[in-house]
Amino acid sequence: MSHRIISIFLVLAFIAAGCGSGDEADMSASVDVPALTHPNTSAPEWQPLFDTNLSNAIDAAGVWSWEGDVLTATEDEAIFTQGSYDDYILDLEVRFEPGANSGIIVHTSDVEDWIPNSLEIQIGDSYAHPDSAETPTIHHAGAMYGHVAPSEQRINPPGEWNRYTVTAHGDSLWTIVNGALVSEIDMSEYTSAEVNPDGTEIPEWLSTPLAELPTEGQIGLQGKHGESGVFFRNVRIRPLD
Repeated sequence: MSHRIISIFLVLAFIAAGCGSGDEADMSASVDVPALTHPNTSAPEWQPLFDTNLSNAIDAAGVWSWEGDVLTATEDEAIFTQGSYDDYILDLEVRFEPGANSGIIVHTSDVEDWIPNSLEIQIGDSYAHPDSAETPTIHHAGAMYGHVAPSEQRINPPGEWNRYTVTAHGDSLWTIVNGALVSEIDMSEYTSAEVNPDGTEIPEWLSTPLAELPTEGQIGLQGKHGESGVFFRNVRIRPLD
């Protein structure tokens, strides 16, 4: 039985036992498997990833700011946590403009050179790609960028809010977009910087094999891409025991 099947079985048992209902699951108990629904982030175990004054953030270019309860950037510069995280559940909402290309950056070991030294979960305007509805690729929203295509397109059109839940546990990560588990990865299986285990080519700028990345690191959000803005809210994290 695969790790994914075991994970799903355990989570279904967890929810069936009365620990979750509706669109959100109660994540107050210690779990080491991904939720199959978005969590209830109002529980006290959940904390904002970034302070309201960004005092716990690395925003070297000074391009990020809060507009009310929305975090946004004026340029294509990433913002990172000062602290490092290993096993956790990260939950957020994101809205973007047409043509946007952004992402959630995890397991970052070098914030100055993060592209080859992290894993990015893609956020972006999949509607800008005519084939996206039928054949999502490793570049589409919900992908483990450059490595795993989303199983389906769940991203909403530009201008609408989307919800992402990312679970990181050991070498494994899972991504839920708008209520569906769309991608998962075991980084230990990705020993090449040129070809993924399924034979697809890895973009040349992702020059560090995922198997060589640490399974903890700083968390970041990618900023504005060209003229297309991206907006985040309710960015909250819960470390896993």
